[in-house]
Amino acid sequence: MIVITTPTGDIGSQVVDRVLDSGEPARVIVRDPSRLPQHVRAQAEVVEGSHGDADTITKALEGADRLFLLVPPAGFRDAGPAGRYYLDFARAAAQEAASRGVRMVHVTSLGHGFQERAGLLSAALDMDELIAATGVRHRALALPFFMENLLRQAQSITEQGVFSMANSAHRPLLTVATRDVAAAAAALLLDTAWSGQARVPLVAPDSLTPDAMAEIISETLGRTVRYQQIPLADFRARLVQHGASPALAEDMAAMVDAQNDGIYDAEPHDPASATATGFRQWCQDVLKPAVRS
Repeated sequence: MIVITTPTGDIGSQVVDRVLDSGEPARVIVRDPSRLPQHVRAQAEVVEGSHGDADTITKALEGADRLFLLVPPAGFRDAGPAGRYYLDFARAAAQEAASRGVRMVHVTSLGHGFQERAGLLSAALDMDELIAATGVRHRALALPFFMENLLRQAQSITEQGVFSMANSAHRPLLTVATRDVAAAAAALLLDTAWSGQARVPLVAPDSLTPDAMAEIISETLGRTVRYQQIPLADFRARLVQHGASPALAEDMAAMVDAQNDGIYDAEPHDPASATATGFRQWCQDVLKPAVRS
């Protein structure tokens, strides 16, 4: 039995579909079962609740031998410091999985070995240490910047021909497509041979600056799209204006600052094992339809 968290999220939903397509029995943990697609409700067992809750995770792991764990975004609600949020969410699942001999695949950040504090990314890396300390057999999918983050700016790209971030315009930013993350997670969940603990960096084959991304987006859409770098202080202020708590805004700003300082380069990753989806292909397959719609 494979237990999957965040089954309505971008990555989790794709993991669910891949596991169900394999014919393996699956169980999902979800706060609101009505958000599940009909085919998931029909094929998978459903445990209602939060996977950060000890009783819920205990119930979900009964009779299971594999677990996919992803800490959901805190959103703009005041979840307190990111470090505490990540640790509180992962602790019960890691401890329960370890006690039951359940193997776990979880999502984290690339950047192990980075020496400075990095907001949300440090919180994810601290979570990795907690998970490893339980002794649970696991694979940590270590990820850089999601290409899908740009989908939030589809309207700006369409109406103004611009996308904006606080990331340096001239520093290459490692990326990954969520479909490649889901593919790697599902492959590990379906592979019964591995044991021990290991990190699995997942990085797209190209390394592009935001300016270079803008060029590819322009070529894909057939219209000029430019990148606008905004000051980090303005980025932080905008988050608060849109409802983020000051603590969350600070953690997100620290994350971008660390990206600009090369956090993703701190952890070795093998170029020979790059993921399948390059940025140009992702723009063609995902961004272009989103902009057109």
